[in-house]
Amino acid sequence: MSENPEDGLPRLRDVIAKHRLSARKGLGQNFVLDLNLTRRIARAAGPFDGGAVYEVGSGPGGLTRGLFLEGAGHVLAVERDTRFAPILAEIGEAVSGRLDIVDADALKLDEAALLAAHGIALPVPVVANLPFNVGTALLVKWLKMAQWPPWWASLTLMFQKEVAQRVCAKPGENDYGRLSVLAGWRCRAKILFDVNRSAFVPQPKVTASVLHIEPLRSPRFAARLNDLETVSAAAFGQRRKMLRRSLRQLTPDADALLKTAGIEGTARAQELDIEQFCALARAYGNHRSENE
Repeated sequence: MSENPEDGLPRLRDVIAKHRLSARKGLGQNFVLDLNLTRRIARAAGPFDGGAVYEVGSGPGGLTRGLFLEGAGHVLAVERDTRFAPILAEIGEAVSGRLDIVDADALKLDEAALLAAHGIALPVPVVANLPFNVGTALLVKWLKMAQWPPWWASLTLMFQKEVAQRVCAKPGENDYGRLSVLAGWRCRAKILFDVNRSAFVPQPKVTASVLHIEPLRSPRFAARLNDLETVSAAAFGQRRKMLRRSLRQLTPDADALLKTAGIEGTARAQELDIEQFCALARAYGNHRSENE
């Protein structure tokens, strides 16, 4: 980062040193202090054209600053670590009050209600350097919204690389699993770029990736969310086994279930595409209704 950041605020390293802050392992914190990198992430999520952005885990505000520099008109940021409140207040003053900070657990929030309470029109882009220990849980929460299309217009998120690969994996690939099916059913997802661990303070043991996800207006194939989750969990829970065996935990007549879905009983979970998983979910849903 340059000695004189374009937002007129002190360098992040200086700010952290002034407030004697350090990342907390228990909260999965790793700071990104390079404003060039945070601006790159913000650009990947934009253009914002003066609109609002929802951020989770703002920490010392590196990404928050990048969002404003790349054209965000208003940022609603959720940060449960109150140590950062003075730093974020300084950013709020620098942007004339266009930053709202919410002290809350993002996993427990009703985001649509929160955004509406702050006068933010939906849908809104989400941009976040997610804490590694809650990133996957938050993504699953956002992918499983009951109302679809969801309250978010897009998700531009930094994850551990292995998680990003699981989201984007295709049938037959080693990383293909339940998260791949759920994300691919309702969204378009792609990995934009990797971030070397040297970009973080402290350095994590893994490489990170920036992932961009856009919701489809409707899921690719007909299926009930709960049924799709149930059959994919059973199938991938024993991914090395043939489906006629792994699905027996759902019904003793797994062969009939597979026949209804048009799937060979000798197939394995990683071989099925999303359309086949949805066919299996519909068959399971019908089977369950008939036996209730």
